[in-house]
Amino acid sequence: MSATTVSTGRLPVAKRSALAKEFNDGRAMIGRNLIAYKRVPQLLVFSTIQPIIFVLMFTYVFGGAIAGSLPPGVPYVDYLMPGIFVQTVVFGSLAAGVGLATDLKSGLLERFASLPVTRSAVLVGRTGADLARNIFVVILMFTVGTIVGFRVHTNVFGLLASMGLVVYFGFALSWIFATLGLAVKDPETAQAAAFPILAPLVFASVAFVPAASMPGWLRPWANNQPVSSVVLAARALVLGGPTAHYVFWALFWCTVVLVIFVPLGVRTYRRAI
Repeated sequence: MSATTVSTGRLPVAKRSALAKEFNDGRAMIGRNLIAYKRVPQLLVFSTIQPIIFVLMFTYVFGGAIAGSLPPGVPYVDYLMPGIFVQTVVFGSLAAGVGLATDLKSGLLERFASLPVTRSAVLVGRTGADLARNIFVVILMFTVGTIVGFRVHTNVFGLLASMGLVVYFGFALSWIFATLGLAVKDPETAQAAAFPILAPLVFASVAFVPAASMPGWLRPWANNQPVSSVVLAARALVLGGPTAHYVFWALFWCTVVLVIFVPLGVRTYRRAI
């Protein structure tokens, strides 16, 4: 007797069941990682302190020195906040690598491998939980920014598009560090290995200062690397001006990262366990 697959007009039942299982497993893993923030709220508290300090420090310590190099009529806090949004999700994406390396070292991922759970669900659960945390943190940063004088020059739709783009970028980056964490298999090493990646992306970008204030040899990198592309797009969406070019390149970088690192992360997970 040969096995048959019943068609429902859209997807075969077997295929649809596989997709439903991946969705349900991923949702369960997201819930499992979010519970950690409920049981250990210090994880969420300390992940928000650093960006708040950055907002206050850059606004009140460096703002006066940098304001003169900005376009006329743009307060430094308005220029700064999109960069803070991006910087927050970039550093927050580290949690995916450290968390997976911790689970791998403790043997938890081997336990998951022995259960009827889809391989991609573990990674989706980790990156999905980080996505939820990033949404919360970006909203918190907007609140803090508003208190210190940040104002949107466009409209609410521009603000929402800017936040959505930033969160999407953080989700894409979390797959990079998830892959890194699984590759090095140690949380301390994962955190140390991430800094050489993060430092040139965040600090050699236009997140905090215009590229015109940098040395000539550094400007091409500062203007065209992924973090700067997302910052320029987010900034254009809240400050106004041409946006299509910046948004295109921001979405391009996010999509390229996901296309490369989602399958690479799943493959690395299979080899790690």
